[in-house]
Amino acid sequence: MKKFTLILIAIFCFTSLNIFSQTKKDSLNKKDKVKTGWNFGALPAVSFNTDRGFQYGGILNLYNYGDGKIYPKYYHSICTEISRTTKGGGVNQIFYDSEHLFKNVRVTSVLSFLTEKALDFYGFNGYEVRYNSKWEDDSEQNKLDGNYKSRVFYRHERKMVRFLTDFQGSLSGKKLRWIAGLGFYNFDIGTVDIDKLNKGKSDDDKLPDIDLLYDKYVDWGIISDKEKDGGSIYSAKLGLIYDTRDNEPNPMKGIWTEAIINTAPSFLGNNDFAYTKLSLIHRQYFTLIKDKLSFVYRLGYQGTISGHAPFYIQPYMISSFNKYTITDGLGGARTLRGILRNRVVGDGITYGNFEFRWKFYKTYIWRQNIYLAFNAFADAGKVVKDIDFDKDEAINIATQEDPDFNSADYFDTSSDKIHLSYGAGFRIAMNQNFIVSVDYGKTNDTRDGNSGLYIALGYLF
Repeated sequence: MKKFTLILIAIFCFTSLNIFSQTKKDSLNKKDKVKTGWNFGALPAVSFNTDRGFQYGGILNLYNYGDGKIYPKYYHSICTEISRTTKGGGVNQIFYDSEHLFKNVRVTSVLSFLTEKALDFYGFNGYEVRYNSKWEDDSEQNKLDGNYKSRVFYRHERKMVRFLTDFQGSLSGKKLRWIAGLGFYNFDIGTVDIDKLNKGKSDDDKLPDIDLLYDKYVDWGIISDKEKDGGSIYSAKLGLIYDTRDNEPNPMKGIWTEAIINTAPSFLGNNDFAYTKLSLIHRQYFTLIKDKLSFVYRLGYQGTISGHAPFYIQPYMISSFNKYTITDGLGGARTLRGILRNRVVGDGITYGNFEFRWKFYKTYIWRQNIYLAFNAFADAGKVVKDIDFDKDEAINIATQEDPDFNSADYFDTSSDKIHLSYGAGFRIAMNQNFIVSVDYGKTNDTRDGNSGLYIALGYLF
């Protein structure tokens, strides 16, 4: 049975309820009504995947606008996400953001427990590792042709606990800021639990019990014994931010640039996997038609500048502000839309996103400010520094285990090239802060997959 993902997000349940909230009388004639008190938006999220099962749960975002003096900014924001799948996957997360908990200091904190029964894993260094879509295509004809291996051949299991707290303060007005923070991650890594995924399936639909790409990387020594099962990381963050955006959820003008050092030093207990990474991100927003049409772009670099980062932290994207549950990349909903998640993994990566955003309809209904918007985008990324491993030794081990092993099935002699995708999306926004997003991306190269549909909250950046 061909792998598929059925997205059943119930946008019609996009609900906005007021708690001790009312609109100021002196703003009733304005197009945008000032909000006060506590407001929240709720979005049930339902999806189905052949290997992960049925997902059910929801996202609840609460905003406190106080007396409304700073609207559309808020005093406090709390976002919770809870979901489960019938095959054991799950998301449990709470995110807090405020510029008013401490005077002149912004606090963001996130606590997550994330489980993935079949997390994407395509090896390292982009196009230097081959991706063969036929190996995971379980159609009858593909099986008869002898190409099929497993629907989860490019997968492994991961459980992750994440606790991060960041502080931001001003250096020069509100535009130039410092950021400092602490983080804890615990990764529990292993091969896919085939028996659990096969539970309840017919014999024809069951996954074969074979070595997956992750298993092979462990056997070949590409992933070391010390990191194959995961581990804990204790990190610290320090950086600078320059921010002139006029509105955080969807800016019409301004710049948002940051330089961040994220380090996991040995004295914090990181032992064999002490490392330091540098993240540089520049975002810019241009108004083309006032309050309606804008052009925005993001350029980024992330790389290891010292030490050895374990393979399970390499896809993790570092930034000054990220409330999204999934922060893996490059590839997927939050980095390269349409490209396979985690397709572009290296010790150093660079990426860019370019997007037009058009607010084509605005209204005030059910005591809420609503606007609808379209967006068109192009995304690109590339590995600029490889994850170092002994390819020749891996091939030698694989050949000894299997005399019919063909290295060309797994490795490419050419270096990585630009991975490109493009697409379009739709937005429903409430009170400028709660934004339901739908994006569809298409790859430019079949080595990156085919396409992707993403239904979530917020703009990409």
